[in-house]
Formats: sequence, structure tokens, C-alpha cells
Amino acid sequence: MSRIGNKTITIPAGVEVTINEGNEVTVKGPKGTLTRKFSSLMGIENKDGVITVTRPNEEKHTKQLHGTTRALLAAMINGCHEGYTKTLQIVGIGYRAALQGKKLTLGLGFSHPVEFEVPSDLTVEVPDANTINVSGIDKQRVGQFAAVVRASKKPEPYGGKGIRYKDEHVRRKEGKTAAAKK
Repeated sequence: MSRIGNKTITIPAGVEVTINEGNEVTVKGPKGTLTRKFSSLMGIENKDGVITVTRPNEEKHTKQLHGTTRALLAAMINGCHEGYTKTLQIVGIGYRAALQGKKLTLGLGFSHPVEFEVPSDLTVEVPDANTINVSGIDKQRVGQFAAVVRASKKPEPYGGKGIRYKDEHVRRKEGKTAAAKK
């Protein structure tokens, strides 16, 4: 029994959800509009501002779709109502970020600057040289862009240098000199 799939989704004020034929759901809110097509196996119903997702049988594949469909719907509604933000921190001497138009430029100690083209549906802010804020209404797009930026210089365990998420804990290792002192 899917606990997540059985939860109902309450639609907040200012958000409009339209369910078309073929399980195509459109969510309009103050931040923007998202549209997604879900599996025709799932039953998506909107009654009095509460969305419920039902499944037709107890097969494994249907159970998996049940929880996933409900989670994706909730993320769409939350994104159109409040939006999503990921904050990245750059740690390291001489490491910095800069935003030039729609291009994010990172100086990460390589022989060349690393550049990323910012997608049109995302907003990237660089409040200072060591902080990057990625925000948008699509949870998957925000997370994917932040992960691609982080992958350009992952935090290393010895010096702790690199790009990390704001709340990420980097596990530190001792190094060679610590073992030699014993």
C-alpha cells in the first residue's frame, strides 16, 4: 500500500489545476504554468480543491506509478505557488562565480573559466562571489542545473574545496601527515 500515493493534495489559494483527457494536468499559479502528461492507468480527480490519485489494481508497476504520480503532482503545485531554490556555496581560495547576462562563469582553479548557459525557465543569482542561487518553478530542472554546476568541481574530502549545496556536510579525511605523527 502506497502511503504517499494515498495522501491527498490540497490546492492552495491562487493556484488553478486543470485535468484534461489523457491525464494531462495543467497547473497555473502566481509563479507560472506547468503542464505534464501522466500515465492513463492512474485516476486523477479534483474535488473541491483537493486532488486524489487512485490506482486501478494492486500490481507492482501500478503501485510504483501511484506514489510517483502523486509526488510529481504535489511538486508541480508547490512550484507554481512558491517555487524552488537551490543554493550552492563555493569554497576555496581564488574560486569565484560571476553572472554575465545569461551566462554563469566560474573560476575554479582550472586553466580556463567554466561557463554554463542559464536555461530560460530558470533564474540564477550571484549575490557574492562564493554563492549561487538557482530558482524556478520546475523542481527537476532546478535540481538538475544545480547538480550540473556542482559536478564541475565537487567538494574534495582533504581540503574541503569545491562547490557544495548550502546544507551539505562534506566528510573530511585526515591526510598523510596525521598518520605519520603516531
